[in-house]
Amino acid sequence: MNINRILFPVLTFATFSCVGQDYPIQPVTFTQVKVTDNFWQPKMNVNATITIPYILEMCKKHGRIDNFLAAAGKRENKVCSEFTFDDTDVYKWIEGASYALQVAPNATLSKYLDSLIDIIAQAQEPDGYLFTFRTIKPAKPHDWVGDKRWIKDSVLSHELYNSGHLYEAAYAHYNATGKKNLLNIALKNADLLCKDFGWGKLEIYPGHQIVEIGLAKLYRITGNKKYLDLAKFFLDVRGPNGDAYNQANKRVVDQTEAVGHAVRAAYMYSGMADIAALTGDTAYLKAIDAIWQDVVTKKLYITGGIGATNNGEAFGDAFYLPNMSAYAETCAAIANVYWNNRMFLLHGDAKYIDVLERTLYNGLLSGMSLNGTKFFYPNPLASVGQHDRSPWFSCACCISNMTRFLPSVPGYVYAQNKNNLYVNLFMSNSSHMQLPAGEVQLTQTTNYPWDGHIALRVDVAKPTVFALHIRIPGWAEGKPVPGGLYTIAEQPKKVTIRLNGKPVTIKTVKGYAVLQRTWQKGDQITVELPMQPQHVYASQQVKADEGRFAIQYGPVVYCLEGWDNKDSLVQNIVVDKAAPMQVSYAADMLNGINRITMAGRGAKRQLNTTELITRQQTVTAIPYYAWDNRGPGEMQVWIPYTVAASRPQPAPTIAYTSKVTASIKSRSIFSVNDQFEPADSKDNSVPYFHWWPKKNTTEWIQYDLKGEQTVSSCKVYWFDDGPWGGCRIPAKWTIYYKKDGQWLPVKNTTDYEIAKDKYNSVKFEPVSTTALKLEVQLPVDNATGVHEWVVE
Repeated sequence: MNINRILFPVLTFATFSCVGQDYPIQPVTFTQVKVTDNFWQPKMNVNATITIPYILEMCKKHGRIDNFLAAAGKRENKVCSEFTFDDTDVYKWIEGASYALQVAPNATLSKYLDSLIDIIAQAQEPDGYLFTFRTIKPAKPHDWVGDKRWIKDSVLSHELYNSGHLYEAAYAHYNATGKKNLLNIALKNADLLCKDFGWGKLEIYPGHQIVEIGLAKLYRITGNKKYLDLAKFFLDVRGPNGDAYNQANKRVVDQTEAVGHAVRAAYMYSGMADIAALTGDTAYLKAIDAIWQDVVTKKLYITGGIGATNNGEAFGDAFYLPNMSAYAETCAAIANVYWNNRMFLLHGDAKYIDVLERTLYNGLLSGMSLNGTKFFYPNPLASVGQHDRSPWFSCACCISNMTRFLPSVPGYVYAQNKNNLYVNLFMSNSSHMQLPAGEVQLTQTTNYPWDGHIALRVDVAKPTVFALHIRIPGWAEGKPVPGGLYTIAEQPKKVTIRLNGKPVTIKTVKGYAVLQRTWQKGDQITVELPMQPQHVYASQQVKADEGRFAIQYGPVVYCLEGWDNKDSLVQNIVVDKAAPMQVSYAADMLNGINRITMAGRGAKRQLNTTELITRQQTVTAIPYYAWDNRGPGEMQVWIPYTVAASRPQPAPTIAYTSKVTASIKSRSIFSVNDQFEPADSKDNSVPYFHWWPKKNTTEWIQYDLKGEQTVSSCKVYWFDDGPWGGCRIPAKWTIYYKKDGQWLPVKNTTDYEIAKDKYNSVKFEPVSTTALKLEVQLPVDNATGVHEWVVE
């Protein structure tokens, strides 16, 4: 079904004309692609049978549905969740459930959707306004909600963001069921927006973009141009005097660099692509072309993740791609797929699908556990155990986003433009396309990404002339991403294609092997992609990856995880660049993976010397997406090939051999004695412990020593991420020691230093003790953090 040609009446509206101009290339919808793949089908099944029901229960448990009930007057008038965008978790759940219905009809799920949509309808105000946090009229309004509608939307209220996800859900639900109950709610809300916003009316832009994408979808369904005009208005009204955080520091057509909140940015770039396609606006196209170039050449993780810093969940400076502190939010990975898919639909170039595929198999897929019930919000590229997937977050945007995305994966496999049929992704499936030349049935069989053999069978009712464009992945030609941000050491073997058993001379156009001919029923194409482990090196300008390489096998990026390596450690591992890598399929490991092994060394510090001990060991790598499915622990993507780049196993100092506890529970408490040296107080590329969001309180860290020890000095390296973060050096700190069950202050012989960017020392009269306590008085307006606490 071509959604751009749907004609239908809505409520009392007239029947609309069909949309004319749109993307020159159109995706083959996921409902026309039946996936039978050993890699993707199980993941989609887990999402449909486990994650979708699970997220519904969590939405109930955490007040999302109660918000709508309260707004509908069916429970007491109080907001039952934390954030003003929590309504979108329900909308995204509806979107995911609707997509799942299209794949596998489910009468029970369909009935529940109707009852939930009825609650949403009752929560909607008579003029179409739908924002539970205001409609409820709680005794204490949320700080992010202004005293009037819309006035805080450019900053925090998220009213328009909620509307955008409502429209996305309505689009999905209508196409899945043919029912208009949610669509009518969305159109009523959109009509209110058209009345309130525009030039000469409310000239406010959405603080968090996505309503532009949703309005474009409503336009595609209805053909009513006012929705398209409003989407364009929301883009054109941005800048130039706003905040770079939400991409309002310049007019959108003047932007050339990716800045600010990564999710907002990629949603906006997707919306600009939609409006460029629907209106022919070349200024939008010029801007997003430049921004895309900025991202792929300066700001893209090897996993396809975007948004390097947790300071604003944002893009960092060019080439700033830290690993331990990488943010790379799951929502940003999903938005990156949306954006790159649209860029392909505009330009027909395989380089966009290269980025999409890299993101899909790595930085996006890592966002959900293999069992479908635990999730990552950030997706770091290194860890010493402080990162672990969670069953829920108070800000649950990434969780609900995963479940709406996964059912749509088959929709990225194929695309068409007149009699040009594109094969973009490789997974076993059977699909049906209607080209102007006639009907085409494609059957794809492969064990990708573990194997590079792809078989395509073409079935046509009669001899049919069309061009088949088969993507030759960039990684198969030694180009992990477009541009020079990453390079591959090995020269891959040649890609080969056979037609009915005979070799084909490959003619490529924009990264696609083009086979144009008169196709016969049963024609067979086989593609052999050169699957081999590849060493990937980052540009010298990416300082975080200096002296290191990453491993990829096909589209899959690998990592080292403590579970598979000696002493459960990986930060201390060094692997020579020339070390051969062996690949073996492990069917019983992490739901079946290709495992890579190689020879390496483990480095270890010694007491009272700078010399290191190194020992030979076998090093095992697993796909990055599969890490932390056996519990938290050490992990790293970028593997040192020099000892200088490694972080050796700590020496058995007094601090390191102690048991560490603190006044709060935190997975990062072990960082205070891990012997990782920070570059400065704000260095978040190495682990640190903090008490945020506490402030103006007395807190503590305790070392229970390994037996009685005599000590006479301590030094502490404080974590302080000012001026933007929440931690500062402390107001005061004191060392206590335990004697006869009592805590006594040491008798210091020097002052307690308090300064940034250095170790702060104190010397005291020697004490023999079994435990030490570092007591910290937090500043009045901030928390404090600790990089390292050394005892001597």
